[in-house]
Formats: sequence, structure tokens, C-alpha cells
Amino acid sequence: MKKSGLEELVKGSLYPQEQLEKVKSGKNSFYIGIPKEISFQENRVSLTPDAVELLTNNGHRIRVERGAGLKSKFTDHEYSEAGAEIVNTPKEAYDAQILLKIEPPTAKEMDYLGPGKVLLSALQLGNQDAEYIKTLMSKRITAIAFEFIEDKVGGFPIVRAMSEIAGSTVMLIAAEYLSSVNDGRGVILGGITGVPPTQVVIVGAGTVAEYAARTALGLGADIQIFDNHIHKLRRIRHALGQQVYTSTVDTKTLSDSLKNADVVIGAVRLDKNQRRILITEEMVMNMKPNSVIIDCSIDQGGCVETSRITTHKNPVFRKYDVIHYCVPNIPSRVARTATTALSNIFTPTILRAAEDGGIEDMIFTHKWFMKGVYIYNGSLTNEILGKKFKMKHKDLNLIMAARF
Repeated sequence: MKKSGLEELVKGSLYPQEQLEKVKSGKNSFYIGIPKEISFQENRVSLTPDAVELLTNNGHRIRVERGAGLKSKFTDHEYSEAGAEIVNTPKEAYDAQILLKIEPPTAKEMDYLGPGKVLLSALQLGNQDAEYIKTLMSKRITAIAFEFIEDKVGGFPIVRAMSEIAGSTVMLIAAEYLSSVNDGRGVILGGITGVPPTQVVIVGAGTVAEYAARTALGLGADIQIFDNHIHKLRRIRHALGQQVYTSTVDTKTLSDSLKNADVVIGAVRLDKNQRRILITEEMVMNMKPNSVIIDCSIDQGGCVETSRITTHKNPVFRKYDVIHYCVPNIPSRVARTATTALSNIFTPTILRAAEDGGIEDMIFTHKWFMKGVYIYNGSLTNEILGKKFKMKHKDLNLIMAARF
């Protein structure tokens, strides 16, 4: 029977329109594993079910270890309905090409890593040693620290997102421990008509400080901000839009402010990978009884001499009758919010990498993403790590030049 030509016309014009979707599941599609976090006090997960649905609809295959989202109040059923494969063991999750985690892998988890895999997680440089880095290198993987990844204007989007959460949360924590219910000073965080406002001292002028200050000002507290970098003090005043008290860290001035403080927020980052103690034990001794210190720098060793790590279950201790809250990883306290914030950054990054031809092409096409790479195919590529641990490192820019 002679063909009418309609079949050929349909194949030539309509079929390719349907196959445009299949391009997404071709060579640029990813096989992503999301293991359950087992590190101490980690409640977050890297992707929400909504993000998983978006990625699977774009042709990516995603494995989620059973229970990975429960601490963030995301169920296995939600992930399954979004298109993820639910697996029962961490080994099955680690069989994926790309491992998407929050915390750095533990020694036990590193056993599941193998050549050619890509690890995207935090590095937490202050908590690692040379042996840890050498072990990761021996796995011949490519490792990317999400706290090193920059945006197009030189910022650190994930660090900023988590810092915003921490800064907003610390003032709510302070309000809890100032209350009579928790044997605090029995004062409201803020101020009401006819009553002097709460005195809040913030040491550090970064993102945590900015969002802590916003919350405190919104509640009516009187705040003072200390930092040794004038440009940071200038920036935070501009960001707050108010003429708040700011000062460099002068020992006498800071000591006098701490004597009158109801709440002290330590929000100082590592300086050249060194812990900085700005609030001494003597300063703490002279503070008001039942006042509150929240050391947000405890993840990196702390900036208060009397600080020691506490847990979400036992978050405070008293020293010189001053309440100390020194829980690392404050964003895990609001795990669902933190997970959503992380997922909103990871998802477009993965989609962009797929469009660019894969993770390797993404690394060598975008300098802001390249800055997150600290191990490339088993070779150390981060200069800071090389200097800290006295290890040889390769320049990724030279690798890129050789590649082209």
C-alpha cells in the first residue's frame, strides 16, 4: 500500500518536539545520592521533596536514603512521590555519581566513596586535619566545599543563608533564657513604654550580627556592635538603616559595655584559620548575674574565653552566674527552614551544571563554582588547605589551561 506521506511528516515535525524533553535525560543528566546525615546534631537534608521533583522532571535520577528527611519533617513518602528512589542503606545512596550532603563525610562514610565520584558538602576547615584530607584524596574523588562557592558578585550564598538563619534565631534563644521560666533575669527582650530597653552587645559585624541586630532592634532593644574592621561597621550601619552604636574592639570600652549587657552575642569568624578570643574570662566575671551569652562562633572554637560546646538537649551552662549558650550548628535548630534555604541554592546549581555539560564543565566554565573545589580527581587544589597542612597542591587554572 502506498504511503500517504503523513506518517513521515508526523515523524519529521511532531516527534522531535516531544524528544526535546529527552535531551534532559541524556549525557547531561545526573545520578544523585542523598544519604541520611549521621553527624552530631545535624538535622538538615540537602534537598526538599519539591526540589527533588523539579530535578527528576528534568531527567535526573535521585536516590534518598530512608529517613534522610525526617528530622527536617520531610517524609520518605513525600520524596517517593516527588520521583526519588528510597533506598535502605547508606551504601546504596553512595552508589550514586554525585553525593549531596550537608556535613563532611565521617570516616565510616568515606568507606563508601570511590574513584570518579563527586562529593558536594561542607568542609568545615577548622575541624579537619591533614589525615582527613589525605584520606579523601586517596579515594580519587572530586570534592567541593559548598561554603567556598561564591556567587557572581563575590559573596558566599550558602554561608550567608545559614548566617541569616543563625542571626535571626539567636535573639529568640536569648529571649527564652532571659525569662523567669528559665531562671534568667526575668526581663523582656526589647522594651515597653516606661521601662528601659534590654541592652544587647554584639561582637562581630558580619551577617550573623546583622540579622541578630535586625531582630533585636525590631523588638525594641538597645544594641551596641563591636568589630575591628571599620568597613564592616560601616556596612552594617548602612544595612540596618539606623544610627546604631558601633565601636572597634577596645578592651576598656568593650568591658564597660559588657558590665551593662543583658545579652551578648559572639559572632566572630576565624581570622586566618585562628580562633579569636575577644571576650575574656575577666570580662565575663564582671557581667550581670543571669545575663546571657550566646557564642555563635563556637563552631570555630568560640570567641568567649569561658565558652565550651553544648548540645541542643543540654544547651546552656552557668559560669560566674552568667548563662552560656554554646550550641554549634544553630541553623539545625530550625532544620526545615535551613533545608529549604540550602535546597534553593543547590537546585539551580545542579540544573546549571547539567546545562553546561556536567560537573567538570561547570568547574572549568564558572570561576565562582571552581572556588569550591578543594580536591580534583584525587589531587589537592585548594591553596589555603595546602598551606595549612603543608601539602602540595595543584592550581586548577593550570589544569584548565592544559585541558583546553
